[in-house]
Amino acid sequence: KKAWEIKFLFQVAVCEDTGNNFKNYITLHGLLNTSLDLQAFLQMCNLPIKVVCRANAEYMSPSGKVPFIHVGNQVVSELGPIVQFVKAKGHSLSDGLDEVQKAEMKAYMELVNNMLLTAELYLQWCDEATVGEITHARYGSPYPWPLNHILAYQKQWEVKRKMKAIGWGNKTLDQVLEDVDQCCQALSQRLGTQPYFFNKQPTELDALVFGHLYTILTTQLTNDELSEKVKNYSNLLAFCRRIEQHYFEDHSKGSSSVRLS
Repeated sequence: KKAWEIKFLFQVAVCEDTGNNFKNYITLHGLLNTSLDLQAFLQMCNLPIKVVCRANAEYMSPSGKVPFIHVGNQVVSELGPIVQFVKAKGHSLSDGLDEVQKAEMKAYMELVNNMLLTAELYLQWCDEATVGEITHARYGSPYPWPLNHILAYQKQWEVKRKMKAIGWGNKTLDQVLEDVDQCCQALSQRLGTQPYFFNKQPTELDALVFGHLYTILTTQLTNDELSEKVKNYSNLLAFCRRIEQHYFEDHSKGSSSVRLS
């Protein structure tokens, strides 16, 4: 089995394959709360994780989105393309699924990205109380004045423009929370009493869902309305705890230094 070392602290990860797959370092960049899905995926692939820190990961990405990896002269951004890149190097979580299951997995991943990710962005950048009390200060904290304010307002404008383009511009907070609840209900029904969405072995869907649900459960906002929607589904809470214990707490006893709780 190829041994990878991945250093993934706060906003940047550097990864090296000591086998024959990579001759150069892989640099993987991403804000912690936007990278939990990728961290989970890498842990599920049994790739040990360590952490380093980089404040401007978002601005280093060619697509403007995190996370992204840099391997030699190759740059790959966002979870989906990174999963395909890692698969080409011999690490896949969904090879055991049949074609129908793979199609179902992709449909649920699309649901998570369309609902949970968008809701997270809405709460962080379109809810004025959260923006004023938390988001601007958090986002601008690595930068000096006045750059911290300029970049925060620029990011807010970009997110609001995206929300308008996808039809979320005029949504109320209650409508967004209802969308989140419907998404969680669909995920809860699909998971049922199984340990993972496709029974006993995790897939990319499990990593993606964990990343978003855990972020919602642990990110400080001005109120708990968003996290309460997730807490209504006991099997989703147990699912998050299961992955946290098995892929983060257990790994941290070995070579990985990532701790989520």
